[in-house]
Amino acid sequence: MEGMEEEVKKTEEISVSSEIEDKTAEAVDAMQAELTEAKDKYLRLYAEFENYKKKVQKDREELIKYSNESLIYELLPALDNLEMALRHSVEANSESLIKGVENTFRELVRILEKFGLKSIDAIGKPFDPAYHHAMSQVERDDVESNTVVEEFRKGYLYNEKVLRPSLVAVSKKASNLVKEQ
Repeated sequence: MEGMEEEVKKTEEISVSSEIEDKTAEAVDAMQAELTEAKDKYLRLYAEFENYKKKVQKDREELIKYSNESLIYELLPALDNLEMALRHSVEANSESLIKGVENTFRELVRILEKFGLKSIDAIGKPFDPAYHHAMSQVERDDVESNTVVEEFRKGYLYNEKVLRPSLVAVSKKASNLVKEQ
């Protein structure tokens, strides 16, 4: 009997030991699954944070790039006035006034170009509503239809973005009724 009791005890110990091993294995598996999940979360959060940093950097660079836009826009009327004064002073033939205004105009243009301003070339170019604002149409047979033939006010780009479109007159072919009469 004693041998049987000992064998029963050993069987119970093996059974308990087997249960402990099973529970330990389950706990290890659960911990490994939690660790894998935590690693995945960490990697996703890290990737999101890196993307956020890149977006913030891009936004910051864009803010810096266009920070002078309103200043330059405010200077455009002065540029227009100088250009107009130049045109009118040529007619009046006032030599010193012309030289002074020309120098001022060139200097102002140089400064603005340094900060990213660029005038839009309009005359002789095909009309493009992204760069030109049509003020009138002029019947002309010497140029293609929809060609800019006159510029009333210069347009400008600021860092390749249209700051102000050119105000222009656009050609159109003379109508057939006018030609026949």
